[in-house]
Amino acid sequence: ADRMRFIQPFHVMALLARARELEAAGRSIIHMEIGEPDFITPQPVIDAGIRALEQGQTHYTPATGLPALRERIADFYLQRYDVELDPRRVIVTPGASAALQLVMAALVNPGARVLMADPGYPCNRNFVYLVNGEPVGIPVDAASGYQPTPQQVDEFWTAGVAALLVASPSNPTGTVLNEADLRAFHATAVRRGGSLVVDEIYHGLTYGGAVTTALAVSEDIFVINSFSKYFGMTGWRLGWLVAPQAVVPDIDKLAQNLFLAAPTLAQHAALQAFEEHNLAILEDRRAAFRARRDYLLPALRELGFGIPVTPAGAFYLYADCSRFTADSYDFSVRLLEEAGVAITPGVDFGSNQPERDVRFAYTTSVENLREGVRRIAAYLSA
Repeated sequence: ADRMRFIQPFHVMALLARARELEAAGRSIIHMEIGEPDFITPQPVIDAGIRALEQGQTHYTPATGLPALRERIADFYLQRYDVELDPRRVIVTPGASAALQLVMAALVNPGARVLMADPGYPCNRNFVYLVNGEPVGIPVDAASGYQPTPQQVDEFWTAGVAALLVASPSNPTGTVLNEADLRAFHATAVRRGGSLVVDEIYHGLTYGGAVTTALAVSEDIFVINSFSKYFGMTGWRLGWLVAPQAVVPDIDKLAQNLFLAAPTLAQHAALQAFEEHNLAILEDRRAAFRARRDYLLPALRELGFGIPVTPAGAFYLYADCSRFTADSYDFSVRLLEEAGVAITPGVDFGSNQPERDVRFAYTTSVENLREGVRRIAAYLSA
């Protein structure tokens, strides 16, 4: 199909494959390229999954998800954000990626445009290509915290734009949108007859002040979330979408056809994710991620990487490496081969000066991060 010319693979996957080859040959590799928590799923969730299997919970659920889980997710928004949410607006999906596909299929006609930050999560533009839409990158930088500004959104929202997709906290930069900008984005979307879609899959992994969900702004915003990051359930393939009530029947129809239902065992296990004893485990892990950020950020700055914005969430540092190279991909390859440190080159995140930046993921222990910094320092001074 013609769309395949536009859909690109993750360039970091080639680096990861090479890292695995080096490890198989006996090399020690420090992994700072993988956007996946290193912690395994908390034991209460694992135990719930085992119980569900033993109890024979192996049949399909409704396409929109297990009713009890939809209600539990709605309760979570009330407890954490003081937002009342009708559980009928919650659609449980096979990961946040499936939620994004549902939204794009529901909103984007062939040729329609979707605005998004550049740099940004690479799959977002591919989800638009999948429905024959056109992703439009808004170039962002440190001056705006690597997030689009309301002024940029007004400027880029031309005829043919169907939606604005933003992420808070974002990948690859870990920065967070404030409520005022969310309200401005929503106002623009309403005025232009389009939609606002907010990726909140790193909610929970924030380090600082309170973070507002976009659902506090309006009921006609599409919000994506996931059990993968904060909840540590990457391999269970479970996420959710909160959609405006009027669109839920169409989303239901799409879900029936695209994947029928999210994994049943994962849904039953996820009921335990919101229990107090499990949330206590997750909060301990959040503190660990913050400690990793607070070590790695100054350590990389001291080595000469440019990180002008302290990320308030997720587990990434987006760093300017132009002091050392004019080609971040080549720099990433050489760092892996010569120093045994795996990172992600900027080319994976868009076309906004990707040769200048690399992403470090602090999804490994502080001990490993210290060793990684030591190796990078030795490589740079060689």
